[in-house]
Amino acid sequence: MTDTSHSQPPASVTISRRRILTQAMFGAFMCASVATFADDLMKTPAQTEGPFYPDKLPLDTDNDLLVINDGITPAVGSVTYLSGRVLDLHGSPIRDATVEIWQADNNGVYIHTGSIRAKRDANFQGFGRFSTGSTGEYLFRTIKPVAYSGRTPHIHVAVKLRGRQKWTTECYIKGDPGNDKDGVLRSIQNPKERAALIVPFIPIKDSKVGALAARFDIVMGFTPTE
Repeated sequence: MTDTSHSQPPASVTISRRRILTQAMFGAFMCASVATFADDLMKTPAQTEGPFYPDKLPLDTDNDLLVINDGITPAVGSVTYLSGRVLDLHGSPIRDATVEIWQADNNGVYIHTGSIRAKRDANFQGFGRFSTGSTGEYLFRTIKPVAYSGRTPHIHVAVKLRGRQKWTTECYIKGDPGNDKDGVLRSIQNPKERAALIVPFIPIKDSKVGALAARFDIVMGFTPTE
């Protein structure tokens, strides 16, 4: 009898995974808060990239951080759909923006050679990319961020646009008790700017796995004419 325990999963597994992600996207959009725009928006504050941007990118850099390539074992953690739009100061969507996220796994470990590799969740991608279309929307399936030594839970977010320098910020969980003690977050002196980085992680109705949705719109500091 042929041993198939290490064979690759059939193509239907990958197709099913992508279909689930697409369907869940609409649920996340329905549950997450929808931004309303004034004439001029407040630029989303920039934050430090930190020491743990991947020094070696994973082989899989898609927008599903829970499963690596065609693997069938998901990462440990609370499933979270992080979505939003990349906008200019007038609220117009920015297309062809590359949005990157990276974060620690459920053990508080990054995919970085300087992190504690022995404790790392090998099934967590840790980094992902998404290119925006005409609506400026992006979407990632990841885990709810966890706290680790010295930091409140957060997700690093970067936006790359042709002809401009990479811009980086962080997304935080509304109501997390660690926010008031986090030095990086508290370095933003303006309370309104600081609040712009803190968003609710809302349970998705009827999710069988208790998935969450978080809406994080990103306002870049320029207008279309610049």
